[in-house]
Amino acid sequence: MTQQPGIRTVNFQNGQQGSGIARLLRVVLLSFAALGGGQNAFAEDIAPLLAYGARIAGDDARTRVVIDFDRKPEFSIHYVANPVRIIIDLPETSFGLKPEDLKARGLFSDIRYGGMGSGSSRIVLTANRPVAVALAEVKADEGGKGFRLVVDAEFVTQDRFSQLFEKQKWTTVATTTKTGRLAEPAKSDGSFVIAVDAGHGGIDTGAVGVATKTEEKKVTLAFAEEMAAALNKEAGIKAFLTRSKDEFLSLSQRVQIARQHGANLFISIHADTLKQKDIRGATVYTISDKASDHLAANLAERENLSDEIAGVALETEPADVADILIDLTRRETQAFSVNLARSVVSSFEGQIKLINNPHRYAGFQVLRAPDVPSVLLELGFLSNKDDEKLLLDPKWRSKVSERLVDAVRHYRNGAVANGG
Repeated sequence: MTQQPGIRTVNFQNGQQGSGIARLLRVVLLSFAALGGGQNAFAEDIAPLLAYGARIAGDDARTRVVIDFDRKPEFSIHYVANPVRIIIDLPETSFGLKPEDLKARGLFSDIRYGGMGSGSSRIVLTANRPVAVALAEVKADEGGKGFRLVVDAEFVTQDRFSQLFEKQKWTTVATTTKTGRLAEPAKSDGSFVIAVDAGHGGIDTGAVGVATKTEEKKVTLAFAEEMAAALNKEAGIKAFLTRSKDEFLSLSQRVQIARQHGANLFISIHADTLKQKDIRGATVYTISDKASDHLAANLAERENLSDEIAGVALETEPADVADILIDLTRRETQAFSVNLARSVVSSFEGQIKLINNPHRYAGFQVLRAPDVPSVLLELGFLSNKDDEKLLLDPKWRSKVSERLVDAVRHYRNGAVANGG
C-alpha cells in the first residue's frame, strides 16, 4: 500500500477471513482449485476480494465511506483533478453491493466502482469541491467476521488540494494498467482484419436499461461476441474483440489495440440512453471535429467521459496525436469511414430500424485512429422499452450481425476494387 501525504493509514496483516456468504464463496473457489490440479496452495492469492456491504454518511464538510470486505484489502489512494476525484485502487474485487449502498452524498456527486483489468479494481469518488482524505484505514470486524475499509474525506482549500495532487507519486491509470492485447504489432497473413470493440466495461458500466436495468457494458459485449463470430465465418476475414470480458479499457487503449493488430476496420458497439424516451433505432457515427447535430454532440460528450469515470486523466493521450490527426492519412481514413457508415446504413434499411438521419458524426475519442477506418454503432437506445427488448433478444442480435457482415462485405469489395 502506498501512503499519501496527509493520510493516516492502518493495515492489519493477520486475522480471520470472512463469514457467511463471503466465507462460503472462498471455500468453493478453493475447492475448485484443488480439483483442478492441486493449486489450492495459491488459490488464496488469486481469488478476488469480495466487497459485500457499504455505507456512506456525512455532509458537504466531511464525509465517511465504509466498505465491508471478506478479508483484509490492500489499497492505495490517489487524487485526480478536473474534476476533483479520490481514487481507491484495490486488488481484483467482486462488488456484491446494492446500488443504494454507495449512493453519492455529502462531498461526493458521483461514486463508481468496478474492475480495471489485470487483476485490479477501483473505486472513484467524484467530489463537488476540493477534498482531502483525512483518514484511510482497515479495521477488523468484531468477532473476526471480516474487514472494513474506512475513508474519511474533508473539504479543503484549492491550494491544499493542489499541494496534495502535486506531491503524490502517481500519475494516471493509463501508465499502469496493462492488457495482454497490447503487444507487438501483428504480422499480416493477408486477412481483412476487423476490430470489434464492445463499448464500456469494468468500472465503466455505460447506460442502464429503463425496464430491466441491464447495463450497457453487458449488452455491447454480448453483441460484439456474436458479431465477431459471424464475421469470422467469412473467408478472408479475421475479426477480434478489443475486450473479451468485463474489464475496463481506456479510449486510447482501444484505439491502440486495433492499430497493433493491424486492423483494417474498427467498429465500436454501443447502446446508449437519451432523455427523449420515444427516440429509437440504430445510428452509425463517424468522426468529425464539428458535430452533425445536438444529439450527436451530446452523445459524443458522454462517451468521451468513459476515461474520466474510471479516473483516467485526459492528458494521458499520446502527445503526437494532435500532429498525426491533421495529416493526409487522417483525411483518407475519414473518407473510408464514411464509406463504411454508408454501407452499414444501406444494409440496415428495410431490415433493421434506423433513427432519422442514421449517419451522423461528432468528435468521438474512440474513433481517432489516424490510419484505421472507424465507426461507432449505436444499436439502439436502452432508454426506449422497445429498443431495450430487442437489444436483449438473441434472434435480433443474430439478424443485426448478419446485416453488418453484409455491410462489411460490400465495403471490402469496394475497397479492393479501388485498390484500398
